[in-house]
Amino acid sequence: MITNDRLYRPFEIRAGEGENFVEGYAATFDTPEVMYEIDGIQYKEVISRNAFQSAQMSDVIMNFDHEGKPVARTKNGTLTLLVDQKGLFIRADLSGTAAGRELYEEIKGGYIQKMSFAFTVSDETYEQKNHLRSINGIKRLYDVAAVSIPAYDSTSIMARSFFEAEAEKERAEARAALELAKAKYFYMGGKQSES
Repeated sequence: MITNDRLYRPFEIRAGEGENFVEGYAATFDTPEVMYEIDGIQYKEVISRNAFQSAQMSDVIMNFDHEGKPVARTKNGTLTLLVDQKGLFIRADLSGTAAGRELYEEIKGGYIQKMSFAFTVSDETYEQKNHLRSINGIKRLYDVAAVSIPAYDSTSIMARSFFEAEAEKERAEARAALELAKAKYFYMGGKQSES
């Protein structure tokens, strides 16, 4: 199954003095992040260490809030991506466009502090007991984006619908187990089972 997602992660950004370069991590490995909460249950997501191993990353852009014109791009060398032991590291030269220079000043001033990335999933697993979705393979990375409002207020529809579906499935299983227990109790005439 291939799904489209946007993940919102802390953007460990560093902006240099007198330069228009920013750098940081768009994704960190093996760090579960709460993506959704319903009925007091936290649904988490984690990027596995080898998730980017086969990912297509030949033409990735950087933009703001996943919208508008690119402010950096791998194809013209203004965006560099590196998968290291920690995660997906990015370095972007934002000097090439007016929008990029403006974004740089907003990042430098602390107005923009988070990052997201848009991708398609090629391999994933879900542990119902722990409510943990593991992204084991990323098919294609489309963009890395500086975002104004991360996580809950603007989590993508796809990520939210994944966890809503899992939560509903878990509730349905609990209801079915309860109905089965009731049916067994009434079948036995209200007596407790000895087994």
